[in-house]
Amino acid sequence: MNNLRLLAGLLPVALLSGGVCSYGQSVITLEEIFEAAETNSAQLRPSFTAQTEAEREISVARAGRLPDINASLSLSYIGNGFTTERSFSDYQKAPIPHFGNGLSLNVTQPVYTGGAQTYAIELAELKSTAARYATDFQRNNIRFQLTGFYLDIYKYTNLRRVIESNIFAARKVLEEMRARYEQGTALQNDITRYELLMSNLELQLVRINNTLNILNTNLVTTAGLSDGTVIVPDSTILARSLPMGEEHRWQQEAMENSPSLSLARSAVDINRKAEAIVRSERLPKIGLQAGWTLDGPILVEVPPINRNLSYWYVGIGISYNISSLYKSNRSLTKKRIATQRAIEELNAAHENVSLTVRADHIRYLEAYETLKTQEKSVELAQRNYRTTSTRYSADMALITDMLDAANAKLDAERQLVNARIDIIYYYYKLLFATGKI
Repeated sequence: MNNLRLLAGLLPVALLSGGVCSYGQSVITLEEIFEAAETNSAQLRPSFTAQTEAEREISVARAGRLPDINASLSLSYIGNGFTTERSFSDYQKAPIPHFGNGLSLNVTQPVYTGGAQTYAIELAELKSTAARYATDFQRNNIRFQLTGFYLDIYKYTNLRRVIESNIFAARKVLEEMRARYEQGTALQNDITRYELLMSNLELQLVRINNTLNILNTNLVTTAGLSDGTVIVPDSTILARSLPMGEEHRWQQEAMENSPSLSLARSAVDINRKAEAIVRSERLPKIGLQAGWTLDGPILVEVPPINRNLSYWYVGIGISYNISSLYKSNRSLTKKRIATQRAIEELNAAHENVSLTVRADHIRYLEAYETLKTQEKSVELAQRNYRTTSTRYSADMALITDMLDAANAKLDAERQLVNARIDIIYYYYKLLFATGKI
């Protein structure tokens, strides 16, 4: 009887032991993990580089407005010539100075390009904006992925504590059964049954530890934390007061801030600007020109004059690509189709985001209802445990009844913590869908 009372007293201790972390690691909050990923994540760095590259493209496009300056220098050996009649008779040698030189400098300043230069700059700016949206999209994906790892670590840590408590309780039951077996009041089959239960629990514990190891590695690697870091989730995350909010508010947030929608809108703007560039090909190009040339000898005279001829010029150059009238039609049609596709993809993205927000909002509210149910389940499980413990102490209940009541209480408490975690998960999922994570 004393052993049974000892068992009844140890079971509550096992239940309460789940609230104590047996690992001396420092607690890391989810926000701290986000900050670490911002600077250290290998998956995010390519997005930052692409954004910087797109910003440099703006400078390249603006450089198109600068004048074109070309300089050339040539030195040559000129062989002797000859002259003949038109019938190729009366052949006569024509000595020519053998050393030839040429020096020229040309400057062209675009004045009007049909809007091509302006459109090229605006296109580069749109691509830079799209690169920034792509970075935001990748950042949100990484943060939501980290959130999943973080909350899963919390869940499996909680499950490990439950399993460890069950193992502790099962060992005490085995000790009691072996004592009863020696007294002849228990069967060997009961002992075998609990030994099998112990084996299954220990196997579950091994699997949980392996899962936690995988999750920790995934989180540490994705966040760019140092090797060997062991993530201990912040238990206060369960005590946070999260806003409910009506669906239309979440929908509005998503329409304004969703990176996927911003990317889709940028694609439409980029394609429209590409159309404008194609249309600019049909317009003339005007530029200011200036040049200076120094050539020698003067070969246009017979006999050649062994002197340098230098001249300069300034003026206005006008060019028009006549073939663009019939060649650009196909390119323009292609660009218009690409713009239409981008618009259709934007509409599809609107629909997908709207559906995602609606589903996540429903699950978010459902998680609160689940929490209420689990709180009631914990209350009932605790009441059942107290009743069973009292009856067990009075020899009015079997040891199996006691263990079942303890398992029910442990499971209810685990489900309660998981229900609170689910609220946090769906809240962050809504933040992810609306681009606010």
